[in-house]
Amino acid sequence: MSHIPFQHIDWADVPKEEHPGTTGTSFWQTILHNGLRVRIVEYSPGYMADHWCQKGHIVYCLEGSFISEEENGGITKLGKGDTYIVSDNLSSHRSTSAGGAKLFIIDGDFLK
Repeated sequence: MSHIPFQHIDWADVPKEEHPGTTGTSFWQTILHNGLRVRIVEYSPGYMADHWCQKGHIVYCLEGSFISEEENGGITKLGKGDTYIVSDNLSSHRSTSAGGAKLFIIDGDFLK
Protein backbone atom coordinates (compact mmCIF):
# COMPACT_ATOMS: atom_id res chain seq x y z
CA MET A 1 0.00 0.00 0.00
CA SER A 2 1.09 3.53 -0.68
CA HIS A 3 1.61 6.07 2.05
CA ILE A 4 -1.67 7.92 2.38
CA PRO A 5 -1.47 11.46 3.75
CA PHE A 6 -4.13 12.79 6.08
CA GLN A 7 -7.31 13.06 4.05
CA HIS A 8 -10.75 14.33 5.00
CA ILE A 9 -13.56 12.66 3.05
CA ASP A 10 -16.89 14.43 2.73
CA TRP A 11 -19.02 11.53 1.47
CA ALA A 12 -21.64 14.02 0.20
CA ASP A 13 -19.08 14.99 -2.46
CA VAL A 14 -18.30 11.42 -3.57
CA PRO A 15 -20.49 10.39 -6.53
CA LYS A 16 -22.66 7.28 -6.31
CA GLU A 17 -22.28 4.49 -8.87
CA GLU A 18 -25.22 2.17 -9.46
CA HIS A 19 -24.54 -1.58 -9.41
CA PRO A 20 -27.63 -3.69 -10.19
CA GLY A 21 -27.96 -6.95 -8.28
CA THR A 22 -29.79 -10.10 -9.24
CA THR A 23 -32.61 -8.24 -7.54
CA GLY A 24 -32.52 -4.68 -6.30
CA THR A 25 -29.60 -2.30 -6.63
CA SER A 26 -26.51 -1.26 -4.72
CA PHE A 27 -25.00 2.21 -4.84
CA TRP A 28 -21.27 2.63 -4.24
CA GLN A 29 -19.32 5.71 -3.21
CA THR A 30 -15.68 4.76 -3.62
CA ILE A 31 -12.31 6.21 -2.61
CA LEU A 32 -9.31 4.44 -4.19
CA HIS A 33 -5.66 4.49 -3.19
CA ASN A 34 -2.92 2.16 -4.36
CA GLY A 35 -3.81 -1.17 -2.70
CA LEU A 36 -6.78 0.22 -0.74
CA ARG A 37 -10.47 0.75 -1.50
CA VAL A 38 -12.85 2.46 0.95
CA ARG A 39 -16.58 2.56 0.19
CA ILE A 40 -19.99 3.49 1.45
CA VAL A 41 -22.37 0.96 -0.09
CA GLU A 42 -26.16 1.18 0.08
CA TYR A 43 -28.41 -1.80 -0.67
CA SER A 44 -31.96 -1.14 -1.82
CA PRO A 45 -34.77 -3.13 -0.23
CA GLY A 46 -34.94 -6.56 -1.87
CA TYR A 47 -31.26 -6.51 -2.88
CA MET A 48 -29.35 -9.68 -3.76
CA ALA A 49 -25.78 -9.54 -5.11
CA ASP A 50 -25.36 -10.77 -8.67
CA HIS A 51 -22.25 -12.86 -7.90
CA TRP A 52 -20.41 -14.87 -5.26
CA CYS A 53 -17.51 -12.74 -4.04
CA GLN A 54 -14.15 -14.11 -2.91
CA LYS A 55 -12.61 -10.71 -2.14
CA GLY A 56 -11.60 -9.93 1.43
CA HIS A 57 -13.46 -7.16 3.24
CA ILE A 58 -13.94 -5.38 6.51
CA VAL A 59 -17.65 -4.53 6.56
CA TYR A 60 -19.38 -2.33 9.14
CA CYS A 61 -23.18 -1.94 9.00
CA LEU A 62 -24.12 1.72 9.43
CA GLU A 63 -27.88 1.36 8.93
CA GLY A 64 -30.46 -1.34 8.26
CA SER A 65 -29.59 -5.03 8.06
CA PHE A 66 -28.35 -7.62 5.61
CA ILE A 67 -27.39 -11.25 5.34
CA SER A 68 -23.96 -12.44 4.29
CA GLU A 69 -24.58 -15.85 2.74
CA GLU A 70 -21.68 -18.23 2.12
CA GLU A 71 -21.76 -20.56 -0.86
CA ASN A 72 -21.05 -23.47 1.51
CA GLY A 73 -24.38 -22.78 3.26
CA GLY A 74 -23.32 -20.51 6.13
CA ILE A 75 -25.55 -17.52 6.87
CA THR A 76 -24.64 -14.51 9.01
CA LYS A 77 -27.24 -11.85 9.82
CA LEU A 78 -25.81 -8.40 10.45
CA GLY A 79 -27.50 -5.22 11.63
CA LYS A 80 -26.55 -1.69 12.61
CA GLY A 81 -23.26 -1.74 14.49
CA ASP A 82 -22.22 -5.24 13.37
CA THR A 83 -19.00 -6.04 11.51
CA TYR A 84 -17.54 -8.95 9.60
CA ILE A 85 -13.97 -9.50 8.43
CA VAL A 86 -12.67 -12.01 5.87
CA SER A 87 -9.46 -12.31 3.86
CA ASP A 88 -9.27 -12.85 0.09
CA ASN A 89 -10.19 -16.35 -1.12
CA LEU A 90 -11.28 -17.66 2.30
CA SER A 91 -15.01 -17.41 1.67
CA SER A 92 -17.30 -17.32 -1.32
CA HIS A 93 -20.02 -14.97 -0.09
CA ARG A 94 -22.82 -12.67 -1.27
CA SER A 95 -25.10 -10.15 0.39
CA THR A 96 -28.86 -9.92 0.47
CA SER A 97 -31.03 -7.32 2.19
CA ALA A 98 -34.78 -7.49 2.60
CA GLY A 99 -35.21 -3.96 3.94
CA GLY A 100 -32.05 -2.22 2.70
CA ALA A 101 -28.76 -1.42 4.38
CA LYS A 102 -25.92 1.09 4.40
CA LEU A 103 -22.38 -0.26 4.85
CA PHE A 104 -18.85 1.06 5.32
CA ILE A 105 -16.47 -1.33 3.54
CA ILE A 106 -12.67 -1.44 3.47
CA ASP A 107 -10.74 -3.85 1.28
CA GLY A 108 -7.29 -4.00 -0.21
CA ASP A 109 -3.97 -5.74 -0.53
CA PHE A 110 -3.58 -6.16 3.24
CA LEU A 111 -6.35 -8.81 3.16
CA LYS A 112 -4.52 -11.15 0.76
